[in-house]
Amino acid sequence: MSEVKYYSQEGLNALKAELNQLESVERSKISAMIAEARDKGDLSENAEYDAAKEAQGLLELKINKLRALVANARVLDDSKIDTSKILIYSTVEIKNLKNNMTMKYTIVPESDADLRAGKISVTSPIAKGLIGKKEGDKVSIQAPAGIMEFEITKVTR
Repeated sequence: MSEVKYYSQEGLNALKAELNQLESVERSKISAMIAEARDKGDLSENAEYDAAKEAQGLLELKINKLRALVANARVLDDSKIDTSKILIYSTVEIKNLKNNMTMKYTIVPESDADLRAGKISVTSPIAKGLIGKKEGDKVSIQAPAGIMEFEITKVTR
């Protein structure tokens, strides 16, 4: 059985749209490629046919993986999340105690992470160190650059 993964409603909708695209459009394209290559003669020496069959196998593998993801996906309802501590979908302002630099992140499921937009994965070292903490707490987080000290200055939803 596959692992349960948590998504926002938008993230799950994007997965379903991709699955639908692969099943309804891409599958038809590859079937047409196979039929066209088959019409060109001897299949034992037909590189076009071999390539199309390989593409079909890869597509079916991707479709099966997406189906498993969708089947095991759970949507997080942020209206039922405890707002007194940092959890997934919390927006957090933290101050680096070494250089007094302030950063703002929203903790999101892995599939929604986008560092440029300030969205960090719940599985990232910083998010793992912040989960369960409250505004005003000081935390030490093991990051790739070493242990970093932060103060949580603001937590919002």
